[in-house]
Amino acid sequence: MPDIVDSSALSALQKKDLLHRLARIEGQLRGVQKLVAQAATAADCDAVAQQMAAARKALDRSFVQLLTNTMQTQSANAATLAEAQAAASKLAAMLDKFA
Repeated sequence: MPDIVDSSALSALQKKDLLHRLARIEGQLRGVQKLVAQAATAADCDAVAQQMAAARKALDRSFVQLLTNTMQTQSANAATLAEAQAAASKLAAMLDKFA
């Protein structure tokens, strides 16, 4: 796991949890690659599709976790209402762009 840098974007614990989730997804994807390489029947393709869907869902959950953690951290770190509103606007733009 990479070194975790302390920042105002996410807490060290939030980063550690997100990195752990991403490492699990990476492992899932390696498993999918092996399934694809060994697929010989239609049933094998069904298993591949099921594992791909699971990995996609896990990545989607990680994305939501990232946004939720960012929202919590940015709100907690805001010194004024205007800063909190600016952070919320940035998150809304991220949702619009990536979701």
